[in-house]
Amino acid sequence: MTTKVTPAANAAAAQPAAQTADAGRRPQNLWLAALMPPMYSVAVFPIALGSAIAFAETQHLRWGIFLTFLLSAILILAWENLSNDVFDAETGIDANEPTSLVNLTGNKSLIFWLGNLCLGLGIAGILAIAWGQQDFTILGLILGCCGLGYIYHGPPFRLGYQGLGEILCFLSFGPLAVSAAYYSQTQAWSAEALAASLLLGVSTSLILFCSHFHQVADDLAAGKRSPVVRLGTKRAAQLLPWLCGGMFGLAGLLVVLQVFPVWLLLVFISLPAAINLCRHALTYHDQPERVRNCKFFAVALHFWSSVLLCLSFAIAGVVS
Repeated sequence: MTTKVTPAANAAAAQPAAQTADAGRRPQNLWLAALMPPMYSVAVFPIALGSAIAFAETQHLRWGIFLTFLLSAILILAWENLSNDVFDAETGIDANEPTSLVNLTGNKSLIFWLGNLCLGLGIAGILAIAWGQQDFTILGLILGCCGLGYIYHGPPFRLGYQGLGEILCFLSFGPLAVSAAYYSQTQAWSAEALAASLLLGVSTSLILFCSHFHQVADDLAAGKRSPVVRLGTKRAAQLLPWLCGGMFGLAGLLVVLQVFPVWLLLVFISLPAAINLCRHALTYHDQPERVRNCKFFAVALHFWSSVLLCLSFAIAGVVS
C-alpha cells in the first residue's frame, strides 16, 4: 500500500540520472519491481503471527481457516497496491515513477478494476470464514483495515498526503490484522496477540516510512507532506535507530515482564538487519538514487523479525 536544506533542488538534480538509470532497466525488471512480490510479506505475517499465538495458547491450528485468511490478505493487499497506483496517478505524484503499474500499462481504468476484483475476492474469503463460524467479528476487523487503507490514499481523504500513512499502516497491519487472525482461530481476544502486534506494526510502518526518502521532490510537488518531507531526510534517517531500538527494547521488556515466552528473544537475531537499515539511511539519505532501495532494507528487517516472532510462538506452542 511512498534535503531538509534544499530537498526539491537536490532531488530535481538527481532526476535526469534517475531517468537514465530507469531507461536502462529491462522491461521485465520494471514489471517485477512494479508488482513488488517482496512487499506481500506485509500481508502474510499479521495472519501468520496471530495464528501462531493462537497455536501457542491452544496447541491447535485450523489450517483451512489459516490458508483462506492468508490468501484473502494477499488479495486485499493487491487491491491496496493497485488502487494506490491509480490514486497516485490522479495526483501526478508518480509521474516520474517507472514502476507504477498505471505508467507501465497506460491504462488506469484496467488497474482500477483489477484492484476492485482483488478486493472483492479477498473480502469473499473473509466472509466465508465468518459465515462458517457464524461470527462476523473478523469481517468487521478486516473491513476496518480496508477502510484505513482507503483513507490513506483515496479521495477525498488522502491522509497519507498529510503524513498520517505510517499511523494508519501501524493500526491496520498491527493490532487490527493480528487480532483478526487470532480471533479467526479462537473466537476470543488475547492481550499477548495485541502486544505482539505492536512489534509487527512498527516493522511494517518502517517500510512505508523508508519508501519516502528518494521521492522528496515528487512528494513536495504533489503537496504530500510525508514524515520524511516534514522532518527532512537527515532527521528522518536519525529517527530510524530510535524506532528500531524501541521495537527491540519493547520485545525484551515484554519477555522480562513474562508477557511473552522467553523464545521471543529469538527476534534479536534480526538485529543486524536493523543495523544495516539505519546505516544505509544515515549514509545515503540525501542521495535519491542511492537511497531508493532503502525500503528493501526495511523489508528485510520486517521479514526476518516477523519470521522470528512467528517461530518463537510456534516453538512455545510445541514445547508447552
